[in-house]
Amino acid sequence: MARNLIGSAIALLGAAAAAWSPFRIWYDGREGRDIRIGDLFTGITAQTPTGLMGSLFLPMVIGAVLAVLGVLLRSRLVVAGAGLVVLAFAILWMVRQGLALGSLTAGGDSGLGMGSGVALGGGVLMLLGALVMRGRRPRGRRARHGRGRPEVPEGEPYGPATTEADPTHGLPPAPPPDEPWSPGHRHTS
Repeated sequence: MARNLIGSAIALLGAAAAAWSPFRIWYDGREGRDIRIGDLFTGITAQTPTGLMGSLFLPMVIGAVLAVLGVLLRSRLVVAGAGLVVLAFAILWMVRQGLALGSLTAGGDSGLGMGSGVALGGGVLMLLGALVMRGRRPRGRRARHGRGRPEVPEGEPYGPATTEADPTHGLPPAPPPDEPWSPGHRHTS
């Protein structure tokens, strides 16, 4: 329980960082919301997106929403996938930016800004949160440890539980064809 809470808190912190990163400077005074998402696939340009959803905000908010969904479902896989989405888009942007300029610099007024670092950190936090979380336990594991459905004891008033393999389904055996049947009849051989 504690591991799920701690892992969830770490993942949610990473989701918040990812969603906040496009509003910070990514490179050379340019914020993430000013970088077109299409530039990641065609090459970095100086053009600005027509709306917020056409910028780096879109993959970052998708990663954040996936992380929140994964925390609500207690799914380590979804939280890790969210972290990978954020990291993949941040690294893809860094590769494209480096190809466009010939090199990347960090720090200063004309280098990598806080936004790209926050996006990378958010993705790493989501992956770390997925590692810390225990997730959901499989149902079969609970039953093996005695926390599944209770077994019906043999001496219960309704008799033992029957299975699909029992063709009579707990009924008394039928009388032979030559004897008449009566409700209290017991066949003796």
